[in-house]
Amino acid sequence: MECFHCKGELVWSSAPLSVDRNGYHITWESVPAWVCTQCGEALFEENALHHVQLALEQVDRETKALAPKAA
Repeated sequence: MECFHCKGELVWSSAPLSVDRNGYHITWESVPAWVCTQCGEALFEENALHHVQLALEQVDRETKALAPKAA
């Protein structure tokens, strides 16, 4: 595969993925992805992003109880 940004070679590896959402920040240090050997750009596959989305939805549910109640 070829990198969309620099035309370098993409290899199957892993990369970090960070998300800022609803007042919190989460970083996964190693998510499976196609990573460019030249520029480091990462392309995450749909299945990996689906699992990230499920985890974020769980965090949303868990942290909802921490939010201050409206007056």
